[in-house]
Amino acid sequence: MGRKLIIVLGPTAVGKTDYSIELALKHGSPVISCDSRQIYREMSIGTAVPSAAQLAAVQHYFIHTKSVTEYYTAGLYETDALELIARLFDEGHETLVMTGGSMFYIDAVCNGLGHVPTADLEMRKSLMARLEKEGLEPFREDLARLDPEAYATMDLSNVNRVFRAVEICLTTGRPYSSFKEPAAAAERDFEIEKIGLTRPREVLYDRINRRVVQMVDDGLVQEVRSLAEYRHLTALQTVGYKEVFDYLDGACSLDEAVCLIQRNTRHYAKRQLTWWRRDSSIRWLEI
Repeated sequence: MGRKLIIVLGPTAVGKTDYSIELALKHGSPVISCDSRQIYREMSIGTAVPSAAQLAAVQHYFIHTKSVTEYYTAGLYETDALELIARLFDEGHETLVMTGGSMFYIDAVCNGLGHVPTADLEMRKSLMARLEKEGLEPFREDLARLDPEAYATMDLSNVNRVFRAVEICLTTGRPYSSFKEPAAAAERDFEIEKIGLTRPREVLYDRINRRVVQMVDDGLVQEVRSLAEYRHLTALQTVGYKEVFDYLDGACSLDEAVCLIQRNTRHYAKRQLTWWRRDSSIRWLEI
């Protein structure tokens, strides 16, 4: 039997954690997390990290293994994940289970991100300080000047995307859009099977709304408050954290923050599904 990596993907709150644990137990596999936020040890409640019981049911990798202060990207995850996958296959596993909702991380594992420029750390440090001081609008203006094509097509409210595009323009001297031509998919020496989980939209949205309320009950505000000194870092530019920072700043009430988190999480789930619907290799299961 050939080596196979099964990737369980789908929108946030659809139920990937429970499904992947059942699948991992069936195949005698650990669960390889492919989540760009659960990897940070300071972020638990707002990232819906698996519970203690779930973590105890099967070994998990890439949960709480980095600090928010560490520079980490999809490209670095590609390297780390492929090294782990190779080691686990060499140890005798024939089928491995990976799960997550981070589109770029999954794409990195499946296709490689070698065509994406790496960051200049000094440049990033300088730009992060500027972002914290001046906000996003000057970056939008820079993007319009440096790369009109990207400016015309990008979601200009997405802090990470706008920041990264400007960073690439300034680091490389080339427009960000010039790097968007897809590279040939990287060769992998194992089979990849993608399982996409879905639920009826009203059910998924209800699960999202209830999860957000549960996060607040579990101490989300306290978790976000404890991360105030890191709020300018990329890891904290995340739904659930940005809105609570606004609440802590007095910009909105807690009830308003909760409603915003629910709305923005629903929007994120929609973007995830739109992204993956383009991939005809995914086998979709409604659960």
